[in-house]
Amino acid sequence: MKKILAILLAAALVLSFAACGSKEPKDNGGDAAKSIKVGAILVGDETEGYTLAHMNGMEGAVEALKEDGYNVTLEYKKKVPEDTSVETNANNLIAGGCDIIITNSYGHQFNFGSVIEQNPDVTFVAMTGDLAAGSNLPNYFNAFTKVFESRYVSGVVAGMKLKSLLDSGELNAKDYPNSYEGENIKIGYVGAFNYAEVVSGYTAFYLGLKSIVPNIVMTVKYTNSWFSEEREAAVGEFLMNQGCVIIGQHADSTGAPAAVQKAHTAGTNTMCYSVGYNVDMLDVAPDVVLTSASNNWEVYYETLFRAVLEGKPVPQDWAEGYSEDAVYITDLGSACADGTDAAVEETIAGIKDGSIKVFDCSTFTVGGKNLTSYTNAYGMNDAETITNENGVYFFDESTLRAAPYFDIRIDGINEIASDYAE
Repeated sequence: MKKILAILLAAALVLSFAACGSKEPKDNGGDAAKSIKVGAILVGDETEGYTLAHMNGMEGAVEALKEDGYNVTLEYKKKVPEDTSVETNANNLIAGGCDIIITNSYGHQFNFGSVIEQNPDVTFVAMTGDLAAGSNLPNYFNAFTKVFESRYVSGVVAGMKLKSLLDSGELNAKDYPNSYEGENIKIGYVGAFNYAEVVSGYTAFYLGLKSIVPNIVMTVKYTNSWFSEEREAAVGEFLMNQGCVIIGQHADSTGAPAAVQKAHTAGTNTMCYSVGYNVDMLDVAPDVVLTSASNNWEVYYETLFRAVLEGKPVPQDWAEGYSEDAVYITDLGSACADGTDAAVEETIAGIKDGSIKVFDCSTFTVGGKNLTSYTNAYGMNDAETITNENGVYFFDESTLRAAPYFDIRIDGINEIASDYAE
């Protein structure tokens, strides 16, 4: 039933667009306030990287706004599952005087009940959500970052490491036959769920890596959990045993990097490195972590809080990347290859000036063919998602809506279902 509702509402979302726009954003009449209270309904807590990044972003925005004389109070509801607990917690936060209600997990959006309609003076934001624009509720918004950009850059970091291993002869088919599939080198990826958000991220990572070392194949294995150290460690071990030289992730714990580090320390892993997500993971895996793709949520939260404080329109479907410093990669680990800094700077500059398109259709194939059109993205109601700009065809991610909708399975990537029940 949830999937049917999502399809219907997402279809309404797309029909509401005019070109790349959407419904008029909320404007509270230009009345400025000096103080607001924000309630955040969080799927995890500070022990989980994704939620910690959101908390850091909110708290950073609070400090930035203090400089302009604004006071923002935060109240967190932590470890809230994607069920009716959302509505209960939202009502409790509103009763406590909250002017803004934020949820940070995709499934939260299905469990607001009627609380949004019943509280028109409260601003609601479902982070990573995709239903707000089609809801016709003027106080309901979605936001996400263009994290696919930092995932691409983290792939470049991994590609530089892989290239150095090949150039030095340290990695070769004779000594590491299990790391090769024909002429291609194996890499791996720990995925949470097979949603477009994860597919978009792992494809961007793969294409970034492939821009440095073209002859790669990638295995994605799912955990059916956003956060499970045990499952993520098990999948990391599985991918190591498959011979994967690099393991990326869209999963919120340090489970996979820790597993790679443990094998490295024990001497059973001499040819596998890790790329994390959300937060710096060097403290748990100092010898094997190269970097992490991350979000700078402070950029959005300051935009949101300031809009409400100053009585200005709230962006309907906000999505920004490197151009607004909304995404980044964490510090490079000691295992990174020489020249990685320069490659990272060049790649970020290319993304910013438009000369690098993360999903450039000439860099991947589907069934052996390059795409020039794609209208089958889930929830996009047959909208065209590929753009031709000066003769370059590319998938235009996070333009029609904030939440990712790249769900194309490209050649060179193999998905393995989770061993765990959802």
